Amino acid sequence: MIYEDYAIFTPGPVKMSEEILAIGAKQTPYFRNDKFSEVIFNCEKGLLKMLNAPEGSRVIFLTASGTAGMESAVMNLLDEKDKALVVHGGGFGGRFVEICKVHEVPHTDFSVKDTNLADIESLAPRENYTSLIVNAHETSVGHLYDLDAMGAYAKKHGLFFIVDAISMLVTDPIDMSAQHIDAVIASSQKGLALPPGLTMVILAPRAQERVKDVKSLYFNFKDYLRNGERGQTPYTPAVTIMLQLEARLAQIEREGGVAQSIAKAKEIAEYFRESIKGLPLKAYTPYMPNAMTTLTPTDGRSAIDIVNDLEKQYKVMVCPNGGPQRDIIFRVSHMGDMTKAYTDLLIDALYDYYKIERR
Repeated sequence: MIYEDYAIFTPGPVKMSEEILAIGAKQTPYFRNDKFSEVIFNCEKGLLKMLNAPEGSRVIFLTASGTAGMESAVMNLLDEKDKALVVHGGGFGGRFVEICKVHEVPHTDFSVKDTNLADIESLAPRENYTSLIVNAHETSVGHLYDLDAMGAYAKKHGLFFIVDAISMLVTDPIDMSAQHIDAVIASSQKGLALPPGLTMVILAPRAQERVKDVKSLYFNFKDYLRNGERGQTPYTPAVTIMLQLEARLAQIEREGGVAQSIAKAKEIAEYFRESIKGLPLKAYTPYMPNAMTTLTPTDGRSAIDIVNDLEKQYKVMVCPNGGPQRDIIFRVSHMGDMTKAYTDLLIDALYDYYKIERR
């Protein structure tokens, strides 16, 4: 099988546990029955608990990628009467800007750099907005924003708050109630450590009140909310990934809850960052999440060459960047079923690659 014997440190897909992999190897069951409805109800309950969602919140389950979650949220929750402040700090922030353009949602392209937006009150344009949109972890550059500050800003100004939490869920703190978040976008292949193909949009009651009549069959949230009342989706769900999600949520609870999962990711991230201090690499941003480390070579090497050499010479996969950043940064994931011993595979490969003795 392709890449089966490679160590994977990419920010989606990420390393999955043996328990979750075993479920994926089984026959996919039929789903239009009470047994599978129970699976969906369990998944919804687990996600709402994990996010500390306000009472009455609901989950939309889409058989689609994370970008579909982003687009469907904009389609169903915003329209031409809105004015959105869209945080644009990298490729995924830029994607939200493009989505707003496509769906003719009035918006401001809020381009930011070198800030985690703890000071959003002073940085944001002085205009009347109806909504605030952010990729909480801008995965393209490994940059984490301050959701506490952004949530307080949204509440103060009465803004509808949409958060893409795809690559920080389970590894970094998020709390819908405390941070005044109205809609959260999550996906299966990053922090949740499942195969790609399942995306979830979590809607607080205020978001449900906002759901529009949209010109879309597949991405019609009203249809999903109606079907969700009976534990079903309008169209074929990602059945096996739903079963894996149910097991993964139970696994997280069994291992001490989401707080423990966040603590574990933080421990692995700090271990990796401390262990590579002897190498000619530096952090790209001071606002890195537990989910990922973004590195810049300091010895003149090209980042893309490092990525390719690690794969070819050591069977270790890290994540490159494209465009103008291809030679500047590469990304290392700490999401999924990570341990210090597994992380050592990458650390040892890096030291051997640089011909430096690890201390």
